[in-house]
Amino acid sequence: MEITRRRLLSVLAASGVLAAVPTQWASAAQLADGAARLLANATEMFAGTTESNARKETADKLAAIEKTARTNLAAMDAASGDGELFKGVPLGSSDPNLNTTYQRVYEIALATRTPGISPDLYGSSAVRGRVVDALTWLHEKYYGDQSKGYYGNWFTWEIGVSQHVSRTLVLLGDAASAELTTTYIASMDAYLRSGKNGDVDLDSRFHTGANLADITTNRILQGALTGDEARIRKALTDQLTVFATIDPYDLQHGVTDGHYADGSFIQHSSVAYTGSYGKGLLTRVVQTLKLLDGTGFAYGDELIPTVQKWVRDGFAPLIFEGWMMEAVKGRAVSRTASGYTDSAVVVEAVVDLASLSSGDAATALASYVKHIRGTSKASLDPATFVSPLSIVRYADILADSSVPAADLNPPARSVAFNAMDRTVHRRPGYAFALSRSSSRISKYEYMSGENLLPWFQGDGAHYLYLAGQDQTQAFGVDYFTTVSPYGLAGVTAPVEHRGSVPELYGGKLFYDNPGHPLNFTASSESQNKYVYFPTATQAYSGGAVLDDTYGAVGWVASDDVPWRDKRAGLLPEDFVAYRSARATKSWFLLDDEIVVLAAGVGDAPGGGRAVTTTVDARVAPAGDAVTVAEGDGWVRWADGTRDAAVGYVRLAGPEAKARLDTVTRSRRVVRTTNPDTTVTRQVFSLTVEQAAGAKPVSFAYALLPNASESAVRAYKGARVLANTSRMQAVAHDGLGLTGANTFTSGAHRTAGLDVEGPASVLVRRRGGEVTVAVSDPTTERDTVTLVLRGRRLRKADGDDAVRVTAVPGGTRLDVDTHHAYGRSFGVRLSG
Repeated sequence: MEITRRRLLSVLAASGVLAAVPTQWASAAQLADGAARLLANATEMFAGTTESNARKETADKLAAIEKTARTNLAAMDAASGDGELFKGVPLGSSDPNLNTTYQRVYEIALATRTPGISPDLYGSSAVRGRVVDALTWLHEKYYGDQSKGYYGNWFTWEIGVSQHVSRTLVLLGDAASAELTTTYIASMDAYLRSGKNGDVDLDSRFHTGANLADITTNRILQGALTGDEARIRKALTDQLTVFATIDPYDLQHGVTDGHYADGSFIQHSSVAYTGSYGKGLLTRVVQTLKLLDGTGFAYGDELIPTVQKWVRDGFAPLIFEGWMMEAVKGRAVSRTASGYTDSAVVVEAVVDLASLSSGDAATALASYVKHIRGTSKASLDPATFVSPLSIVRYADILADSSVPAADLNPPARSVAFNAMDRTVHRRPGYAFALSRSSSRISKYEYMSGENLLPWFQGDGAHYLYLAGQDQTQAFGVDYFTTVSPYGLAGVTAPVEHRGSVPELYGGKLFYDNPGHPLNFTASSESQNKYVYFPTATQAYSGGAVLDDTYGAVGWVASDDVPWRDKRAGLLPEDFVAYRSARATKSWFLLDDEIVVLAAGVGDAPGGGRAVTTTVDARVAPAGDAVTVAEGDGWVRWADGTRDAAVGYVRLAGPEAKARLDTVTRSRRVVRTTNPDTTVTRQVFSLTVEQAAGAKPVSFAYALLPNASESAVRAYKGARVLANTSRMQAVAHDGLGLTGANTFTSGAHRTAGLDVEGPASVLVRRRGGEVTVAVSDPTTERDTVTLVLRGRRLRKADGDDAVRVTAVPGGTRLDVDTHHAYGRSFGVRLSG
């Protein structure tokens, strides 16, 4: 362990992150002053100050805090006293109820420290006394006995309850005795059962990424409460590991969770998770920076540039007009909170980050906040912010006329998040997000009754967001509720019925078989691997980006790990696994169109199932004036009520079938704890259907966002050069662009381009200049070689990894892709 930690610390030191923690604090007095400042920072962060809470902008937040506290106190008064602290929240067997109970205790404590709250709550020693009594009673009856705790979800015991308790003790201040504080800290340490010796274990698969940030923030507060320098220092050093960029070829502690060089964020080992755990991590680290401000415990200035980069390269591409994209939300796509709500969490973090930043960086962040506020179709409610101080900062940014509204994204941007198998393509009129999977990244995430019908969400599912629209009417939970899970936009799926986990396993939310050698329990590694977030079994998934503007993406469908291992006899007989269909697909991301090629589309050998490919699926409210126009080789969907339209042009292969259905379902079909609210949507689908036993087919379509009917009819943009399971390629003469994805070993040739082996390539010719982008979507090749046929060219500028040489008949490019993890390399050539 010590060797591993030293190695980690050397990595952090090399990255400059470790310099954020002083080597020592000079004296006991300085430690005491720093701890006092940290506790004051925490109280002000959660409760605000007299000055902040006097501002009119915080009035709604204060009203919400007061209302919540009064509701909780009334529920406490109405409790039976027999097995519950709050009426209707029984304790003893439900860990969510225990977590809710501690949260409500915290909410009462918060009101006692929030200036501007009515005096019978703010500063009330009587109410604080009730909070202390509640903590004491809960510890004695339902928390302190380690032999009876730790049932249900590990998160409740290692993070959730500890967060509420730590914050509550901070807010209580001297009202909480030292004995109560130390008693709780000892219990919280003991519940860190995924750790080591009552502390974080960086080798634990539970103590990573956002979870690690939560645990260590709790421990920082605990250390400040007791003046425990060692606890604070250890927690800070552990939390610093989340600032280090993940190197997939040199993993520390085997951890893949965290931020990658290309802006990707992964949690749960293999889930693309920027929009859920990622925003949680962002919130927590920014809060930590605010907690540490002025304490002397850390030099926050060393860490701020890293967080700024997360926002610029990781979050900004994924937020379109204030909406967090579905592709990076894991099981959270099934929740009723919208993408606008998700982005509001990011906005609060960016507001606080701007206050910690300086110069152009601070201005850019503030401008981005204004941009989101100005483009979002949902009014951002600052009362949802955690801190009244953040509300004031937000209001000041909006009122500052010297700060222009400006996106962190350029108007045209294509981003390959190849480390998490996601791609985002942005234009002024639309954004396109693509979800894939591979042997590195999960096909989907299901857990705890959330995202019950997830099977194809990583099988080339796409989301086409149109500008100027209220995205709650086109996506969000209602999209997944009303669109068939087998008919998500972009997906090729066999025609069959699949059962949700509760349906398959007698109503249980997981596969329960602890007696099997693989030890299937609720939180076991086998549950993760085979039930919660299984990966695919092939490596090809990724693509190239040219000048950050145009993109090519390739992907090969494959079975998941459960099917593979079930066939190999590794899984129990009653474990259910499903076989995937087959397809090789490419997406070429241009200006006015997304060109989609599919080859070898059909069922797996011997499967005997019909197969449906959904070229696109869109939803609209039941009352909207939706029309579907069709012609020879083209279809156009339009919502006249919202002035939205998408055109579809067949470039090759069979004609797709357009349908418009009205679908009514309950939101509970996708998440067991969703309210049983029925939703009705008009569901448009454009599908290529193959009968059982049919031969594999190939086809190509262009998706035209915002296109008029005349533009769809007259479309003459991209041409298909090749569409097989070996190579897929297109050309766009107007852009001077050729794109190709090659999938197999050997030589591939098309349109003056020779490519050796699997690769993704974009070539653009304009005048005497040629620009090239190359990527290895397998992440496994050391070198990608291609030849541009024609006049000989020389390297003008570009990545050092690209070596250019003249060969008979053209120019050869050798691209060093060793340990590049799908990164796109570019070069500019001239003749």
